[in-house]
Amino acid sequence: MALVSIFLEILRKPTAGDVLSELIIFIAPLWIAVIVGVLVGWAWKPKWANIGREISIDSSSSSFGFISSLNSIKFQFPSFISWTSDDGVQKDSNSSSSQISKGKASFVTNEDLEHLCNLVEEKDGGPAWIHMMDCSTKTMYYQAWQRDLDAGPTQYRSRTVYEDASPEMVRDFFWDDQFRPNWDKMLASVATMEECPTTGTMVVHWLRKFPFFCSDREYVIGRRIWESGRSYYCVTKGVPYASVPRKNTPRRVDAYYSSWCIRAVESRKGDGQLTACEVLLFHHEDMGIPWKIAKFAVRQGMWGLVNKIDPGLRAYQKERASGVLSRCAFMAQINTKVSADYLRSFESKSNDSSALETRNSSEKPSGNNIPKLLVVGGVIALACSLDRGLLTKTAIFGVARKFANIGRKL
Repeated sequence: MALVSIFLEILRKPTAGDVLSELIIFIAPLWIAVIVGVLVGWAWKPKWANIGREISIDSSSSSFGFISSLNSIKFQFPSFISWTSDDGVQKDSNSSSSQISKGKASFVTNEDLEHLCNLVEEKDGGPAWIHMMDCSTKTMYYQAWQRDLDAGPTQYRSRTVYEDASPEMVRDFFWDDQFRPNWDKMLASVATMEECPTTGTMVVHWLRKFPFFCSDREYVIGRRIWESGRSYYCVTKGVPYASVPRKNTPRRVDAYYSSWCIRAVESRKGDGQLTACEVLLFHHEDMGIPWKIAKFAVRQGMWGLVNKIDPGLRAYQKERASGVLSRCAFMAQINTKVSADYLRSFESKSNDSSALETRNSSEKPSGNNIPKLLVVGGVIALACSLDRGLLTKTAIFGVARKFANIGRKL
């Protein structure tokens, strides 16, 4: 009743300005208390707070594994000492791997190759891609598209051309988990669970770090590469893996798909030489937050993250000049060879989809008149309260950057 009487007393102020100022003074301590309480709660959350949460979500191992995820897992590291074999291939200390048994079903199959080929040729039967952006540097050219399906998260397609890079080098670069932390700062640890010396198929575990108000996440990923000439079809997707038990934290997100086609293309220098490398990437994953918010955040933060990959590739080229391969890079060179006719046979099985939509997807700015304090407060509350979600670094800094830009325009 005391709070009610205070509130009524504020409303009795003679002017609207007095009422507003009194309300701000009245509400501000409550907001501060709530924010501090949430931050302290996340920093010191007892284990029993996780009781009753969803622990297991069976993931589908179908060829179109729709957005796999990142959850908690037990690691078993053999040692932290690396050794080098007679053939100059460095064996990595954190690859506590075993060979995939012959009797076990493959984690990544030809059906996954067929699906990726249909995505590359735009014959997967999905909706048209909507253009998002074109950006470039002196050594890289980048384009991105997106599309929404009836169900599931937004899908993204990108085309990146790296100058003065071979398809083989780029293939090894994206496969090399030992080098990846040099440019992917969210990757906390890596372990190879299984590998096949015949097909190059691998099952890897990634643990990714997130800000203190979000628990860490893990991926259990199956991956494999097919080779046709000097084109490489690389499939990575979330897979079920009984040997990695689930825990409350870190949380495993089961819906994840990220695959790409790598091939040589003509350089933008105009010399007619195939000295550049094209990467067509198809990616979607469920971050556990409302998809409209996720789309907004990804759109604002995408180029900032992509722009960090090119310096990483150049550093990787220099490191590889020494001639020593990591174990993952060595596995990237074990490819299943297929003919161009075999790849073309997939086209007859698929229905023609609509051509790539080239219209610009620029959205009309809306909501700029919303008080910035209210919006930023909502983002903070969302970040701190969503335990089911994965608020990636892209989302967090993308939102922050957007409102910083709005501030400059006002």
